[in-house]
Amino acid sequence: MSVLVNKDSKIIVQGFTGSEGTFHAEQMIEYGTNVVGGVTPGKGGQEHLGRPVFNTVEEAVEKVGADTTIIFVPPAFAADAIMEAADAGIKVIITITEGIPVADMVKASNYIKDRNCRLIGPNCPGVITPGEAKVGIMPGFVFKKGNVGIVSKSGTLTYEAADQVVRQGLGITTAIGIGGDPIIGTTTKEAVELLINDPETECVVMIGEIGGQLEADAAKWYKASGSKSRWSDLSPEKLHLREELWDMPERS
Repeated sequence: MSVLVNKDSKIIVQGFTGSEGTFHAEQMIEYGTNVVGGVTPGKGGQEHLGRPVFNTVEEAVEKVGADTTIIFVPPAFAADAIMEAADAGIKVIITITEGIPVADMVKASNYIKDRNCRLIGPNCPGVITPGEAKVGIMPGFVFKKGNVGIVSKSGTLTYEAADQVVRQGLGITTAIGIGGDPIIGTTTKEAVELLINDPETECVVMIGEIGGQLEADAAKWYKASGSKSRWSDLSPEKLHLREELWDMPERS
């Protein structure tokens, strides 16, 4: 199984025809991600990368059933793009844009609280479920399918962790880059909880950065939740895999 995105996700790209949106949408499509279209106001009715372009997210939801979006909109307009996606009924909003003003994100964060959606980011590398969907800017070839979940504030360390997991003969269920901005949607604790509740995820790599207490909050929640009891019944073979992961050597 997976969390947040999979082969059935219907993904649109906000900022589809811009340089960043074009480059990464093309990479996502080549990976096999189910990109069903994109949004660029004023360019609705056109086709780009073999996919339809819509003027609004609402139109994309109505016409192609979009349920997930990835945002490459410039910082000054990105918060509006987040709120537009939430209004249109998008369930997973992955925001790659870096440099969104904090005041804008405070507004957007408060606005979407009562909407039935989940925000990942901003200033994040995205989310990948190996072999199914790459909704982000990560190098897809690094990630192989397996039973290890990854949660990281750092984009680069997400890829590094995935590489080391794969080098140990393991693989990844879903990797989530939550983003390093002051105001983000999904926290470390929430992302870890998603993975722990996934029946195929047998351990989680959690990576933080200097500053803040998101990692401490996640650790406190995990200790208090008793979630480890589900993993205490793992077979000796699977427990051995967990020990190998903890003992991974540093790369030279």
